[in-house]
Amino acid sequence: MSRSLRTSVAMLSVFVMAAGCTVSHAPSESRSNAALTPQTAFTKDLVNLPKPKGKITAAVYGFRDQSGQYKSAPDSSFSTAVTQGGSALLIKALRDSGWFIPVERENLQNLLTERKIVRALEVTPAKDAAPVFVPQLVAASIIIEGGVISFESNVRTGGAGARFLGVGLSTQYRVDQVTISLRTVDIRSGQILQSVSTTKTIYSYEINPSVFKFVNFKGLLEMEAGLTRNEPAQMCVREAIEAGVAHLIVQGIADGSWHLANANEIKLPIVQKYLKENIDQPIKLSAQTTNNSMR
Repeated sequence: MSRSLRTSVAMLSVFVMAAGCTVSHAPSESRSNAALTPQTAFTKDLVNLPKPKGKITAAVYGFRDQSGQYKSAPDSSFSTAVTQGGSALLIKALRDSGWFIPVERENLQNLLTERKIVRALEVTPAKDAAPVFVPQLVAASIIIEGGVISFESNVRTGGAGARFLGVGLSTQYRVDQVTISLRTVDIRSGQILQSVSTTKTIYSYEINPSVFKFVNFKGLLEMEAGLTRNEPAQMCVREAIEAGVAHLIVQGIADGSWHLANANEIKLPIVQKYLKENIDQPIKLSAQTTNNSMR
């Protein structure tokens, strides 16, 4: 084996090992079974929040995309940059927290139609059929409004690269940003009880190792590889919503809109963490009573 060929084989081995190191996980299989959506850091916070004195019935009429942003070309000029299923993510976050009882409002007409059908069956029941009882709908105590208010692409971009003796490596990254807003409304007075805005960055990066080398007088070795990782935008929206729900709960505890089952649990680190992030809220509270408390 000639010296130049041995050098080329050695360089190729180093390149393959370097390219393998850049892959943080095994390549996706061509077919995989469906699985539950992975949790975020704030999902754990919602589950671990202390229990309420009484759950609050909450209505969500919609969580709209108010950013007006579409995906940049050449992806699509008609596809929005963020998910349009924010209402489903918000309702799930409310239910997972254990503080709220979400009631159906977004597709209320479908619910009313089914109830009409049941009542029609009650008028002319079948022979020997048991009577059908339809309870009244549950009224909400608060309405939770909000939406995706901003999506900014290419907030920060950059990259680096180097090449030596025909062997090189380059990287590029991009940071996008999504912002959501949530507020709770008292249905009796229309008063805004709490309002919060949360922001989540969306990180994407690309790694490209390459080799461009003459192995002999007429032989040229050229090799490239690549790895791209894009943080899912819908997961970032979900994380921002869950963070907003956690902040709403703690803000409500602080101003007395609702109460903890055990008042002493306000000293727990998970509650104090959110209190410290709200600069308008005191870190230590001596009482949770108020004349306008809902729970």
